[in-house]
Amino acid sequence: MSRLYTRTGDHGTTGLIGGERRSKADLRIHCIGEVDELNAWLGLLRSASLDTELAAMVEAAQIELFELGAELAAPDAEPRLTTEQVATVERWIDRLDDDLPPLRQFILPGGSTAAAHAHIARTVCRRAERSLTALREQTSTAELGMAGCQYLNRLSDWLFVVGRTLARSEGEELPWLPRP
Repeated sequence: MSRLYTRTGDHGTTGLIGGERRSKADLRIHCIGEVDELNAWLGLLRSASLDTELAAMVEAAQIELFELGAELAAPDAEPRLTTEQVATVERWIDRLDDDLPPLRQFILPGGSTAAAHAHIARTVCRRAERSLTALREQTSTAELGMAGCQYLNRLSDWLFVVGRTLARSEGEELPWLPRP
């Protein structure tokens, strides 16, 4: 019988695809973890009562994040994300943003539970993007494709628009009003 636990990480290392072991404090491992955390937040968002179109977008983003995680876990493999996936997220942004009024002021994250989940996912996405950018700066660009950074950049923008969409449909957008 196969067990989930292997005990191979008990001393602070974890395995990459191909067998290489890295410290759990390694920047690549941080990136993998942040992409995984983002995917979990998207799972929570998807568990909300989303319309069919939005639920399909969230699920597609989760699949792409698994692709990015696989890319990060296999340092010698070809990049798995492409500019086409980036373009798809741009189309999602345009589709949702067309139904929103122009943004004329800052808004507070929230407005509904689902909108708050989208905003949390957005901030986790930005963190993953920062870590991936740092990893790209420390590795050769041939080892890590640029599309992953672009994808996370667009995905965070999309999550902002998702948050706005959900806040408007399930509650209200709350404007940030500076103190007098």
